[in-house]
Amino acid sequence: MNQKVIVIGSGFSSISAACYLAKNGHEVEVFEKNNSLGGRARQLKRDGFTFDMGPSWYWMPDIFERFFNDFNKKPSDYYNLERLDPAYEVYFGTKNKIIIDGDLEKISLAFENEEKGSGKKLKKFIKEAQLNYDIAIKEVVYRPGKSPLELITLETITKLNYFIRNIRQDVFKEFKNPKLRQLLQFPVLFLGAKPKDTPAFYNFMNFADYGLGTWHPKGGMYSVINGMVSLAKSLGVKFHIDSPVEKIIVEGKKACGVIINGSKHESDAVLSGADYHHTETLLNSNLRAYSEKYWSKKTFAPSSLLFYIGLNKKVNDVAHHTLFFDVDFDKHASEIYDNPKWPDDPLFYANFPSKSDASMAPEGKEACFILIPLAPGLEDNSEIRKKYFNVVIKRLEERTGQSIKKHILFQESFCVNDFISEYNSYKGNAYGLAMTLFQTAFLRPKIESKKVKGLYFSGQLTVPGPGVPPSLISGKISAGLLEKYFRKPNKQ
Repeated sequence: MNQKVIVIGSGFSSISAACYLAKNGHEVEVFEKNNSLGGRARQLKRDGFTFDMGPSWYWMPDIFERFFNDFNKKPSDYYNLERLDPAYEVYFGTKNKIIIDGDLEKISLAFENEEKGSGKKLKKFIKEAQLNYDIAIKEVVYRPGKSPLELITLETITKLNYFIRNIRQDVFKEFKNPKLRQLLQFPVLFLGAKPKDTPAFYNFMNFADYGLGTWHPKGGMYSVINGMVSLAKSLGVKFHIDSPVEKIIVEGKKACGVIINGSKHESDAVLSGADYHHTETLLNSNLRAYSEKYWSKKTFAPSSLLFYIGLNKKVNDVAHHTLFFDVDFDKHASEIYDNPKWPDDPLFYANFPSKSDASMAPEGKEACFILIPLAPGLEDNSEIRKKYFNVVIKRLEERTGQSIKKHILFQESFCVNDFISEYNSYKGNAYGLAMTLFQTAFLRPKIESKKVKGLYFSGQLTVPGPGVPPSLISGKISAGLLEKYFRKPNKQ
């Protein structure tokens, strides 16, 4: 018997779950609080410029392919994909940078130029990372996080030492050059945790980087959202914008609908891809599985200060993705996790999508997106934003040896307060819960509510973890668990 499901939020995990549920014949309605779909992957358009407001890295193309293949489709049915070469560039000082090409052989040569013998070591490191990637993707990440037994396979048993060691230890053991050490720790930042707190098993992110490459969907990451929405609609999913959920209706400890703008919408189950903590505040306190104390003790991934900048000229000496690691990596990380404060000298990431995609900016102009990672929960006001805007623009000018500021047509910002107001994000975090050893798999908040029947969760605060590909997987897992719930004879 087909059931009706209400999905809260329209980010990657929500749309993914909606697609799988609709494929199984259920009636699915998605309610989004904002005036456009996509959640944190929304798009900003202004004066002919286009910006991805959130995710801007397309990694793990195999996960996207697997998602669309589940519906007998492929990504190219919805958007055009280009592998970036170079994948990205990293500045370590003025005119001092390393280019990460789209080919492992070339990357190995770049490593060898910095440290003799490191090219061969890199290939070995990536080979090990690929083995872990295969285990993670084929054996682990599609599991629902219910039991520690999910982690035990013939392959993972042989990898136990990878969970005892951390990524920083492995990198520092093999590589002595500080630049190379930073490069190999960088992919872990997508998991939202410091390298020294991340199990060595997660070096599979290095294979995602150097092995599978960095890609760009034409029109930006929002093209993926549009593709997924198109797929969902073809399956019968209905979408509603400007529809903030005010309450999850529970009767007899069973989720049976939501209240939106004062109106009741009934359903047989509710699945939320919105912030997990926020979703539980839509329940009476006695029905919440996790207390405020629980959340306060968790290690959250960083928040971010984001700038969206329109420039009236093209920018030289930068790639589509350009990282600025020209200050103390460990100090900034400490200012995020150990001693939360606004960084004295921030690392930052600059994205120039119009370098690869002419549709992202008017001819002869450049779209620029800048991200500074921050501790969640920091004070956020216009004066602070202005200060850091000047800091990063000055560094961008100094490192690349060109004027930038006088060519700015406009700039908009997004920070902690906006993550809270726009996405109901706990303390304004940008990436969910960090992927530390004690926040992995079955140790993360459960997809299936422990107190309310028919209430399910997806997204970056539950399994498998932070990032766009994990969010696609999370949607599939949550839809699968909900399907099992519907098949239970005594679910009522």
